[in-house]
Amino acid sequence: MKRGGYDAGVTDWIQFDAELIACRRCPRLVQHCQHIAQEKRRAYQDWEYWARPVPSFGPPTARLLIVGLAPGAHGSNRTGQMFTGDASGVVLFRALYRAGFASQPATASRHDGMQLIDCRITAILHCAPPGNKPTAEEIKNCSYFFDREIAALPNVRGVVALGQMAFDGYLQALKRLGRPIPSPRPQFAHGALFDMGDTQPWLLASYHPSQQNTFTGRLTQAMLDEIFLTARERLFRQDGQD
Repeated sequence: MKRGGYDAGVTDWIQFDAELIACRRCPRLVQHCQHIAQEKRRAYQDWEYWARPVPSFGPPTARLLIVGLAPGAHGSNRTGQMFTGDASGVVLFRALYRAGFASQPATASRHDGMQLIDCRITAILHCAPPGNKPTAEEIKNCSYFFDREIAALPNVRGVVALGQMAFDGYLQALKRLGRPIPSPRPQFAHGALFDMGDTQPWLLASYHPSQQNTFTGRLTQAMLDEIFLTARERLFRQDGQD
């Protein structure tokens, strides 16, 4: 049995996912996720929404970690798989496939066979927030899981942060974990790549593939493709591969 592209026999990760899915620390988010599941969109009337915290997706042995903001109300909150089922995921998985990090160019369900290759997707918040705007307290509550996950991924060599909030959230997690942050502090800019020291993964910033960014042309498919091609090339250079 597999969940999120890794062997479900890894008992610690099974327990971690189960604890995350059962979390009810944020009453506003619990209520919102359940309300969305009852309201539904017309196109998804036949769906039984996931409507719970969404676990990370991809093998914990991955060398690349992708950090997003939170599940989409009618995307991951519906499908139960990170970046699956909405327009943001369409753009992201297409880029991952082209860079060799995904087994197929699109995914609409957690049951459609999509596998991530040497890459894992997480978020600073695992529940869909109203208006995509979590409170500081909600982010703090979810840091209990985010920090533990980062600390438990032994092979990560690079991190791609999708959007400023994910970028800042990752740096805050490093601080909470007592890991050094370069001075001056890295500043978010699309395509900015930061070496975080000899003992830490490098950090690559990207605009979030939200409809707000893709519809306005602030982020194009080619721009996101380039982000993950850069990540792949960096990983290969680290391993001395061509």
